[in-house]
Amino acid sequence: MTLLSVVLPVYKVQGYLGQCLDSLLDQSFTDFEIVAVDDCSPDGSGEILAEYAARDPRVRVVSLTGNVGLGRARNAGLDAAAGEYVWFIDSDDWVAGGALGAVARRLRAVEPDVLLVGFDRVHWDGRVVGSARAALAKAPEVFTVEQYPRVLDVLHVAWNKIVRRDLLAKTGIRFAPGWYEDVSFTYPLLAVAERISTLPRVCVHYRQRRTGAITRTLDDRHFEIFDHWTHALELVDEHSDRGPQLRPLLVRRMLWHYLVVLDNQERLARGSRKRFFARMHEDYRRYVPATGYPAPKDDQVVRHRLVERGWYPAYQAWEIASRVRTAVAGATTAGLNLARTVARKARQGVFQIYYRGQLRLPVDQNLAVFAAYWFRGVSCNPAAVAAKATELVPGLRAVWVISRARVGSVPPGTDYVVAGTLRYYRTMARARWLVNNVNWPRPIVKRRGTTHVMTHHGTPLKMMGLDQVDHPAAATDRDFAGQMRRVDRWDYSITANRHTTVAWERAYPARHETLEVGYPRNDRLAVATAEDTAGVRAKLGLSPDRTVVLYTPTHREWLPPGTPTLDVEDLADRLGPDTVLLVRAHYFHVAPATVAKLARQGSILDVSAYPVVEDLYLAADVLITDYSSAMFDYAVLDRPVVIYAPDWAAYRALRGVYFDLLAQPPGAVATSYPDLVETLRSGVHAGPAATAARAAFRARFCGLDDGGAAERVVRRVWFDGKPR
Repeated sequence: MTLLSVVLPVYKVQGYLGQCLDSLLDQSFTDFEIVAVDDCSPDGSGEILAEYAARDPRVRVVSLTGNVGLGRARNAGLDAAAGEYVWFIDSDDWVAGGALGAVARRLRAVEPDVLLVGFDRVHWDGRVVGSARAALAKAPEVFTVEQYPRVLDVLHVAWNKIVRRDLLAKTGIRFAPGWYEDVSFTYPLLAVAERISTLPRVCVHYRQRRTGAITRTLDDRHFEIFDHWTHALELVDEHSDRGPQLRPLLVRRMLWHYLVVLDNQERLARGSRKRFFARMHEDYRRYVPATGYPAPKDDQVVRHRLVERGWYPAYQAWEIASRVRTAVAGATTAGLNLARTVARKARQGVFQIYYRGQLRLPVDQNLAVFAAYWFRGVSCNPAAVAAKATELVPGLRAVWVISRARVGSVPPGTDYVVAGTLRYYRTMARARWLVNNVNWPRPIVKRRGTTHVMTHHGTPLKMMGLDQVDHPAAATDRDFAGQMRRVDRWDYSITANRHTTVAWERAYPARHETLEVGYPRNDRLAVATAEDTAGVRAKLGLSPDRTVVLYTPTHREWLPPGTPTLDVEDLADRLGPDTVLLVRAHYFHVAPATVAKLARQGSILDVSAYPVVEDLYLAADVLITDYSSAMFDYAVLDRPVVIYAPDWAAYRALRGVYFDLLAQPPGAVATSYPDLVETLRSGVHAGPAATAARAAFRARFCGLDDGGAAERVVRRVWFDGKPR
């Protein structure tokens, strides 16, 4: 018999599901199965499960025909499980490295009915908070609830418990429907278990989601907690002869749980709190035994007494007094924060005052503002959207934001404002449409009735947004809360493919609408002809009879700016006189006015400052890159790509990646400089294996790049969308 069945209910978790599955399947311990229950998920979760099941026999998928909710989905997984033990894990969390091996050793050593494991809370802004480690560490090796009552104070979720499947079958304990379903599962289970044990190490990383969590959802469904506690107490009495002895301990925990919900303003609306308090008072009278229950600690004693008497006005007064005490205690910190805020506002000076004044004036319904790469010029997805919007939207006035140093790069006839000027603030305040491929600066306000479009500027290989929390070497901006406030301004987020949609859902959790339509900047590549290529080559002064190789290295946060990862001069020598090597440095390393000239202009051409990268793609016969998103765009042309990855292990570990590039490349792969030279000189880069890899890559990432992405964006945003 398989030792362990991991039951994984799946619903609307496409952004997190891969991480969860990988954390299980990459463990050194292998004697387990995953029973993944697709609870009729409307996103791409089902496709992700099918992909994993196809490549790993340990993954079995149970597909439900209708959405039944978390509890019943877990029951469906339990019915299909074959393991000696069952572990119900939530599919937006993930398992710590080595956890399965540690769990297996503990199960085999003590053969418990229930094993409780440690966990930590991983917040979306990078904070990690340990939980219940002390309670688990101090427990006896094997015990019952009466022998170690502190176990009831460990969080009552299902996923921190591994349960003997025979015990569930014998008692019939299952998950009831509705919110707080863990309550009526956990406490009866602990009450009937004769052998409970603990593993005081972090086994589960409990994701504290920024959006979508029930614990931060304002809804009267939180009243369902009363039904589940009633059901829990009934099941304890039904299945355990120790019900009377356990009732005082369970009642104390029940009241604690009720107070947690009552005091959380993200769960209960103001108008519902009095009714909730009344239900608490009813349950107090119904379930507290005549002998009482162990007294709570600290000021909880007062709260319990007020619940006992049903005095809601007095409870409100006590809560207000508690907040006053907290406010006084935090006065020093608040004062410092206020001082910093005042200083920041002072620095903004008259321009910010002017901007605030402009925000009071009417929105210009015909004004659209565009920007790219922190105001570096007219380029990328915003440029393609601007061109199509100007063509299709009657009366539209397009204005670009440009940094002062980049004014010289603006195409003739383009209306623009210089960032930081009075006209800039006036334009930003009055614009109806704001389109950018990076976030607008923090002071920019999202006005009601305006529309913000985030186009992004690449398909992600490296981790971005909140996914950088676990990869601090890659995060140039650690203010994740500030990042998310800027993300909250988005109305639309454009993605090029399903891979990007899934990645952005986890990296940028907010309430915007995703437009999975392809990247507008690739429209030109998708419909390019041989004449287009010839025209660009002539524009760049490239001979039509020479092979053009474009080299686009990406940024490495751990190296000093400008540190070369390839000797381009030596490569040009080895490729010979019939080849021209175009070198385009990452935009982080490009000086605003001048670029150092590389040797031998005839065989090496520095195009780092060239404003239109699509021209370079069209001109090139071959692309060499390492981890740049250029590979996804260039693949639209269906021309050879060579991945030069001499430091893949370091990049993958430090920067974090969304998939294994070396396992799923867009063409040939070279992990050393000699390999790179041989790949290019031998023709391997254009051979059958490389061509097959490119075809698979294109099928995965380029399916929407058909030349119509910009028009799809414009028609959705300008003609179908509604501002918020």
